[in-house]
Amino acid sequence: MMKRRPLSAWLEQLVFIGPAFISFTLIVMIPFLLGMYYSFTDWNGVSGTVTFIGLGNFKQILFNDPDFMRSFWFTTRFSIAAVILTNVLAFILALLLTRPLKLRNPLRTVFFLPNVIGGLLLGFIWQFIFVKGFPAIGQLTNIPFFNLPWLGDETTGFWGIVIVFVWQSAGYFMVIYIASLINVPKDVLEAAQIDGASPAQVLFRIIVPLIMPAVTVCLFLAISNTFKMFDLNLSLTKGGPFKSTESLALNIYTEAFQNNRFGLGTAKALIFFVVVAIITTIQVRITKSREVEA
Repeated sequence: MMKRRPLSAWLEQLVFIGPAFISFTLIVMIPFLLGMYYSFTDWNGVSGTVTFIGLGNFKQILFNDPDFMRSFWFTTRFSIAAVILTNVLAFILALLLTRPLKLRNPLRTVFFLPNVIGGLLLGFIWQFIFVKGFPAIGQLTNIPFFNLPWLGDETTGFWGIVIVFVWQSAGYFMVIYIASLINVPKDVLEAAQIDGASPAQVLFRIIVPLIMPAVTVCLFLAISNTFKMFDLNLSLTKGGPFKSTESLALNIYTEAFQNNRFGLGTAKALIFFVVVAIITTIQVRITKSREVEA
């Protein structure tokens, strides 16, 4: 038989867990459940009249909303490119900055600093660089890269957002990889070198499998952050030209708060949530299955 917990144990749990649980319920759970309800209505976000329309919003999104599909395709392409580039660059930086370099700690700080800058401010800084800085350099050097129509074309606008996201996020993931690389057992690496393993074999057969927990975390954060990307998109291109670089988050924001179709916006947000939850769940299961113990 299970022993009943004394009242003091329940009070102790209530004191320590209660405030956090209440805050989580008020800030996360109740808005989420209300959002699910409003996704089945035609509420405009202001009126006191809320009409239940069932699956009407979802039918409109899936079959009669080309802007949403365009944003979904843009966000998918952006996520694939940004996740791969960010993690590869972060891993390379981590490998370099775990070696005995004199400027190792200052370089870690320099690479991490962009993550501290807020997304909107960072976007406006890079907008100035793309619009004013690059053309000025292009006039002086005649290098074609700097004379591209950054932020004014669909292709270059896409890669402009990718560049800024990678520049901002790589330092954060670098720190996670560094923490994992430091904990790789030195005796395992020494034994591999004694056995004649090449540097590539040591990297891909020993180091990468041992840091898979860090890879799991970094991929999860990168996927969720790229799909939720809003501030950089708003400050750099505002979804232009002609909504060709509009992310899903910006499309949802525009639908709900500018077009005053809150019900339709929350329906898009619910679809967005389901898609990201499925993708991240699959990613975590795949990467966790590859984790090994030292």
